[in-house]
Amino acid sequence: MIVGILKEIKPQENRVCMTPSGVDMIKTNGHTVYVEKNAGMGSGFEDSEYVEAGASILDTAAEVYGISDMVMHVKEPQPSEFDLIKEGQIVFTYLHLAADKDLTQALMKTGSIGIAYETIEDQNGGLPLLAPMSEVAGRLAAHQGAKYLERTFGGRGLLLGGVTGTPSANVLVIGGGMVGIHAAQVACGMGANVTMLDMNIDRLRYLSEVMPANCRPLMSSPALVRDLVKTADLVIGAVLVAGAQAPKLITKDMLSTMKKGSVIVDVAIDQGGCFETSRPTTHGDPIFEVDGIIHYCVANMPGAVPLTSTIALTNSTLPYALKIANNGWKAVCEDKGFAKGVNYVGEQLVCKPVADAFGLDFTALNNLL
Repeated sequence: MIVGILKEIKPQENRVCMTPSGVDMIKTNGHTVYVEKNAGMGSGFEDSEYVEAGASILDTAAEVYGISDMVMHVKEPQPSEFDLIKEGQIVFTYLHLAADKDLTQALMKTGSIGIAYETIEDQNGGLPLLAPMSEVAGRLAAHQGAKYLERTFGGRGLLLGGVTGTPSANVLVIGGGMVGIHAAQVACGMGANVTMLDMNIDRLRYLSEVMPANCRPLMSSPALVRDLVKTADLVIGAVLVAGAQAPKLITKDMLSTMKKGSVIVDVAIDQGGCFETSRPTTHGDPIFEVDGIIHYCVANMPGAVPLTSTIALTNSTLPYALKIANNGWKAVCEDKGFAKGVNYVGEQLVCKPVADAFGLDFTALNNLL
């Protein structure tokens, strides 16, 4: 198979979907790899390193799309790329289609096959390709929340962990999954008073066992969320429904009950956001204010630390990319968890949560195999 590694063009996105060592593994398996010029620069990887790994460098995205059987990205294709995608071509990347109807319909019109990192499941029902970026985003969420609590950015002027004789910040983490646990670990390590909410009692038992003493796991409910936001200095939204739009857990009306200068970080913004007032922002313009509450809603948070993120992403995606390259996308769909990664096949939408999000027709993948 011919595999194309594309340069990211989303604003302030410095990650790349594959390291040179990952390219070397693809070549070792007998495949041809083309890398777009300067694709790895933002993560510190030179074109010469990809060449040494066995790849060929192409000057433009059009050339990469034109020659490849499968193209790999980090983020979803941008409008300037839609006309470059070929019929029957495999697009393997984070798609997050449930947050964007226009993107969904545009990609379906290309006749390609869209396989989304974020909806592939492992044997335990986990999300192995979303997990590494969830770890990064969770840890960054606590860092960014602490930063924007500074008065310089309009925050309350509160140090997350306080100092001797002063109060620590109250941090509310909504969601006890991969993002939530890493956000809470960092916030706890900084000395904050942390409350974690989740709706799975088994998960709460696990969190009670592994989290430090300054973390309080509680069963989530709308009433409890409404009550806790009143005293929260930092709220981190870490709720995910795989492949579907995120539920809106904090309404605009609830902002009026919060302390002015508090910060909310919406890590679910790629899936539409879990706060009613959220809208996507960029690393260049990361925050906005609604009713005195600072909102941080950057849609590609791990792009702020591209070297860490690129290595972590390659570690997880490479085995799956090799399965597709070695066997073809239809063969790997015999694995039910892998099959859940297929979001659309040509003009057929085969991911039910995406179809439900927009009221579009759904086709069972098995009918196409």
